[in-house]
Amino acid sequence: MHKAVFFDRDGVINRDHGYVGTLERFEFIPGVAEALAAIKKACYKTILVTNQSGIARGLYTVDDFDTVTEFMQGQLAMAGAAFDGVYFCPHHPNATVAKFRCDCSCRKPKPEMFLWARKEFDLDMENSVMVGDHASDLQAAQAAGVKRLVLVGEHIETELKHFPQAETFNSLPEFAMSFCRQAG
Repeated sequence: MHKAVFFDRDGVINRDHGYVGTLERFEFIPGVAEALAAIKKACYKTILVTNQSGIARGLYTVDDFDTVTEFMQGQLAMAGAAFDGVYFCPHHPNATVAKFRCDCSCRKPKPEMFLWARKEFDLDMENSVMVGDHASDLQAAQAAGVKRLVLVGEHIETELKHFPQAETFNSLPEFAMSFCRQAG
């Protein structure tokens, strides 16, 4: 079994400009590539789990998401930091695009994306970690059996009200520095 660090995307990996579905709106948070590379060197799988309701809302398409993902993965690969797995949920219960309108089991705070990753990568969920910027990220991970739950980013103060047991770091690079010291 492998250990993993799961990550939300918008607000953790890239700046959250709201519905980031095009390359023009995608901007890495400084230090993320180096942080991911360090986590991978500590022998953890890196798994992205992201809600993409902008697809359901008709703001961008699955192809647009794939284009952004290919760009992100290409940039990260140059630093030895590409994600081992990328999972996304295009659904929303109030979607304007009919084929994505549903109350699915993959939209966080539900755990289905984590369970897909567990099966694909034979993951030890109890010894894995979730890094997100909203309580729903941590709720989904906890429901999938992940024990270490970390909040980063701009919303820590408000999200801690919903998930007070979370560890907190200002950013993914700050978390990675602490994490890799402990893991090493």
